[in-house]
Amino acid sequence: MNRWWAAGLGDPSRMHAEALAARYEIEQARQQVADCFGARPREVVFTSGATESIAAAVWGASHRGTHQVLSAVEHSAVRLSAQRLSTQGHRATVVGVDGTGRVDPDEMAAAIEPGTAAVHCQWANHEVGTVQPVAEVVAACRERSPDALVHVDAAAAAGRIPVSFEEVGADLLSISAHKFGGPPGIGALLVRRGLRLVPLLEGGDQERARRAGLENGAAIAGFAAACTALLEGALEQEAGRARSQTDRLGYRAQNIEGVEIYGHPTQRLPHLVCLGISDVEPQAVLIALDRSGVAAHSGSSCASESLEPSPVLEAMGVDAHHSLRLSVGWSTSDEEIEAAAQALEEALADLRRLRLGG
Repeated sequence: MNRWWAAGLGDPSRMHAEALAARYEIEQARQQVADCFGARPREVVFTSGATESIAAAVWGASHRGTHQVLSAVEHSAVRLSAQRLSTQGHRATVVGVDGTGRVDPDEMAAAIEPGTAAVHCQWANHEVGTVQPVAEVVAACRERSPDALVHVDAAAAAGRIPVSFEEVGADLLSISAHKFGGPPGIGALLVRRGLRLVPLLEGGDQERARRAGLENGAAIAGFAAACTALLEGALEQEAGRARSQTDRLGYRAQNIEGVEIYGHPTQRLPHLVCLGISDVEPQAVLIALDRSGVAAHSGSSCASESLEPSPVLEAMGVDAHHSLRLSVGWSTSDEEIEAAAQALEEALADLRRLRLGG
């Protein structure tokens, strides 16, 4: 990114030297992103992030039919984008999940009907970490209807577990760079070769007329750099370390009275753990943890301050009002895991003692 800024590269849509240099850098980055996620370079459409990619997938598919299918645990970007279309006479069918947050591929496919434009299924859940059987979902939907597009939201999974657009066989796939070390404000929508969608953003011919607006070259360069790090082995190294740390954190947490782990016990993202906590309000736990230097979150992952109950947890049939979500990153040390577990144990003990008047 620094090299991009230092070079003063121009608008890649022009024909002068600075512009051609910018175009070269962007196309090199497109190749790196494609290589990382099992796609062809021409299938990569750069966006401002997964939220825009999801909106573009929902909007683009809506011109093919008036009905869309999604699981009950999809990110709010999927859910709300589909709901917005109801003002234009479109409908959405929401398919439930089991107690671990997993969908049934056959149930997803069975929800397809004449006029279904798209089926949306996340690769992994952003709140509890449950990994979905996406390849099976795609296959079941293809068998049910070859005309319904399948969109996979891979924002939570990309950079954490292997993600291959070609192998999963979807029509559309959403990625956000900041989820795995890239800069914020950049992502991609992978679009199957030969598929043409009505663009969400219009006004220019950038991204082969699939997404209007001047490309964010520096952010694209950062996105590609993060992808290159994954290709060079960072994914396997980080995943193994992260799983060890969250396993340890989960083990310590489960030994605390009134604490349970939400999500699938084995089919889960390596870096994330979601806890159910009884008898205490999550807001109080968050404050106590923050004072100990532990950054945590509760409620819906998309609600920054409202602490609204999570639709994901409600769909799973667990307590959506008393949850705590913790994740680890590349800089998280084993000592910090021990400190966080100790801080959680002490916070819950102190709050329960206060509740009982002790």
